[in-house]
Amino acid sequence: MLNPHDVGIIGLAVMGRNLARNFARRGLTVAVYNRTYERTSALLAEMQGSVGPERGGVTGVRRLEDLVAALRRPRRLLIMVKAGAAVDDVLARLTPLLEPGDIVIDGGNSSFHDTDRRLTATAPSGATFVGMGVSGGAAGALHGPSLMPGGPKGTYRSLARLLARSAAVADSGPCITHCGRGSAGHFVKMIHNGIEYADMQLIAEAHDLLRLGLGLPAAAIGDIFAEWNAGELPSYLMGISADIVRTPDDLGGRGRLLDQVDDVTGRTGSGRMVPRAALELGIAVPTITAAVDARLLASLPDLRQHLARRFAPAPRPSRQRRGATRAIGEAVLASKICAYAQGFHLLAEASDVLGYGTDLAEVARIWKAGCIIRSEFLDDVRTALTRAPGSTHLLQDVTFGRTIRDCLGGWRATVQRAAAQGIALPAMSASLAYFDTVRRTHLPTNVIQAQRDLFGAHGYRRRDRRGRFSSSWSVESTTRRRQEGGTRHD
Repeated sequence: MLNPHDVGIIGLAVMGRNLARNFARRGLTVAVYNRTYERTSALLAEMQGSVGPERGGVTGVRRLEDLVAALRRPRRLLIMVKAGAAVDDVLARLTPLLEPGDIVIDGGNSSFHDTDRRLTATAPSGATFVGMGVSGGAAGALHGPSLMPGGPKGTYRSLARLLARSAAVADSGPCITHCGRGSAGHFVKMIHNGIEYADMQLIAEAHDLLRLGLGLPAAAIGDIFAEWNAGELPSYLMGISADIVRTPDDLGGRGRLLDQVDDVTGRTGSGRMVPRAALELGIAVPTITAAVDARLLASLPDLRQHLARRFAPAPRPSRQRRGATRAIGEAVLASKICAYAQGFHLLAEASDVLGYGTDLAEVARIWKAGCIIRSEFLDDVRTALTRAPGSTHLLQDVTFGRTIRDCLGGWRATVQRAAAQGIALPAMSASLAYFDTVRRTHLPTNVIQAQRDLFGAHGYRRRDRRGRFSSSWSVESTTRRRQEGGTRHD
């Protein structure tokens, strides 16, 4: 019989393996299980050279039954397998082994809908199922990720001390909080990933503008990114991008490594969950959607090559560089604000409609360190959400509003210049269109309402009086109806 362990981990791909080492480094005893024992053996062999608590803190087992038996009661089990059917398979085998009071945590990128379903399915066992977002990549898992657990508040209290020991630590404390009831943890992680998609796309578009639009060499672009990272746009993603654009080809070719990296992406990824959830909840997230669409279009190389031969000569770099670099930086910053505004707007709506009770300012706080979108910018987000806790939109904040006004000229100039050169800016353009839409008092959707009434008699509301109206929408019929006594009124 194994000595009781503090936590069990199921799944030893990169994230699970590094989390196991993370827990062990912090003095916890960890029992680990993987479907194929080869990964378990590899982890144990890797740790033979370790020193301190990590070396003796991890025990490998060959069966789920052995994993459950190795844990102290009430048991804490962390599932780190691929989202989808693999999680259901683990739960189907694991649930019969559990007892009331046990806690099972899904730390993968699961859909919040799946988490809701699994909460219900696990309940009869008396165990509690928790969906928890984990962000930080391989390095974060090893050294300290941002953790986003949901579920019952009482369950979070019983997990907090254990999980906080492995989390990243920012200037405001450990990067872990209770994200809300039910599937809130995975919804919050989904929002994180959507914003991550937007952040990455905006930096890629800035690179395109600097390289193709202005014809700048790689070293100069790296210097610009480094300058932005030290100035108005400090973030983990901007910092690594400065390194990426200056890295030479490690296989001996001339030039930089980035020029040899294929631009074709896969069609999988959790980013696609955000537009789907936004449609379900009726919230517009065009910057995030544009970033997802950009990856989907990148996955069509044959079509792109064919159309490039027919329509697209290479963009000619502009010789008018004065002020262009600053304008591009302003466009990135303003677009970034819009992406975060959309993400937190969607999160606020989900918290209300789905009953999560999420503290938005706390979410911004735990993203300050450990996760992929970590940046000083999140201090401003947290301040805005704390300053006006009833507000659900960052563009209503006075500080962000001032920044948008300061960036607006460069933002518009950047989008206009790119359009003239034939350089696509899906995320920046979508952000500008979003801003220009939400700042309007009246929108052209009145035309759409009229069209719907004409072909479907859906009715419409008027600005000058109450009630719902329906009209014939032709000059001749309207004149005749006025003569006969007025307009139909429901």
